[in-house]
Amino acid sequence: MLFRLLSLALLMFFTACTSSDTKKSNLDGKKLLADKCSSCHNIDLPPTIYEKEIAPPMMAVSFHVVNFVKTSDESQRVTKAKEFVKDYVINPSESKSFCDETSLKTYGLMPSLKGQVSSAELDAITEYMFDYFTQANLAKEQEIQNKLKAMPAGKLLALKNNCLTCHKVQKDLLGPSFKKIALKYKNDKQIIIKSIKHGSSKKYKSSKGAVMPAFKNLSDKDIQIITKWILQVEK
Repeated sequence: MLFRLLSLALLMFFTACTSSDTKKSNLDGKKLLADKCSSCHNIDLPPTIYEKEIAPPMMAVSFHVVNFVKTSDESQRVTKAKEFVKDYVINPSESKSFCDETSLKTYGLMPSLKGQVSSAELDAITEYMFDYFTQANLAKEQEIQNKLKAMPAGKLLALKNNCLTCHKVQKDLLGPSFKKIALKYKNDKQIIIKSIKHGSSKKYKSSKGAVMPAFKNLSDKDIQIITKWILQVEK
């Protein structure tokens, strides 16, 4: 009987631990960072530049803390950074801050979030924070942004409006390739403009009855830019 009671107690203990851990692991650090921190901190990577920032960008905070946190074991640097942030947001002070004097004067000391964020939420936030705001991720994002900046305006608009989900440049997908469209309507761009603005169907056998939706949210100027790019594809 005693053995059965002990077994039951151990089962309840480990079940409770598992339930607690599962609840903790299910917290969305990215969403929590947006909900709890973005009213003051820019959470973009790389950060958008604003003239009147009320707090440093989260990328800068993450990089700064990782670089300046004290540790005798380099393998524990990120762990120590998480511990610092979790303590600092509840009990901020100038003596703890890694900010220089000018930055402290510019932004001021952050207010305590005591009572506004739980320990479990801070665990999730710092886990996401130091996993996302890294030099490697910054380099990847900058590479993507540089590619987008170098992209023709029409192709960029087509990408942003999901045109490339159904069309490819050189081959048919759900819709005809842009090259096929350009060859067919190179002397009548108004048909392309009308198709983008109002939608179309049954113009290409390769589409097998798929319907082109109307993109009424696009301005006439944007449609002209996309159309110009499509017609340049076959050249």
